[in-house]
Amino acid sequence: MALRSVSVAKPSFSVNAISNAYCKPGTMDSPPIKIVAVGDSQLFGTKISTSTIRPMPARTFQTRRMIAVAKVSKGSVPPSFNLKDQDGRLVSLSKFKGKPVVLYFYPADESPGCTKEACAFRDSYEKFKKAGAEVIGISGDSPESHKDFAKKYRLPFTLLSDDGNKLRKEWGVPGDFFGSLPGRETYVIDKKGVVQLVYNNQFQPEKHIDETLNVLQSL
Repeated sequence: MALRSVSVAKPSFSVNAISNAYCKPGTMDSPPIKIVAVGDSQLFGTKISTSTIRPMPARTFQTRRMIAVAKVSKGSVPPSFNLKDQDGRLVSLSKFKGKPVVLYFYPADESPGCTKEACAFRDSYEKFKKAGAEVIGISGDSPESHKDFAKKYRLPFTLLSDDGNKLRKEWGVPGDFFGSLPGRETYVIDKKGVVQLVYNNQFQPEKHIDETLNVLQSL
């Protein structure tokens, strides 16, 4: 099992409320981050209050990035899966063998950052089709939630339901904020089923599209 240091471009941000911590860019200096809840908030559909927020220990951004034990890294062949899509149909990775696959894990339907990312994939979908690639989004939301999300934003690609985040754990997708937020990570898998890109960037969701298209064009 290979050790992988998950690294991203060092973002600048300031967290005012845990409800938007994972999707709103701002500014960040070197002092430790403090999570400050403003009234009651929603965290992935779960109501939280100031009484549930605990102070976070002082650490730098670099030490907060996880070193993940990863089963999936560049050059590896990822394990297959059978997950339900937004229509309740089982979908396996092996179904797409012979074509490039862009598979992106995201925190939650309807969150601002995830909506921005999904719409960016939608707006560039013709470019992915031209490259012969299949786009697949994965989160822990239910098929019903995915169906509403896809319909609302006219998403032309597959969304899969990772119940209990089992696949996320199996693939070694790192979390953010000490694991309290599901990570935002994208994989490009070539026609032979080999991973050619692992890209992690929680706070700039639209960058995932640029990075994946660059890799697809080189395949």
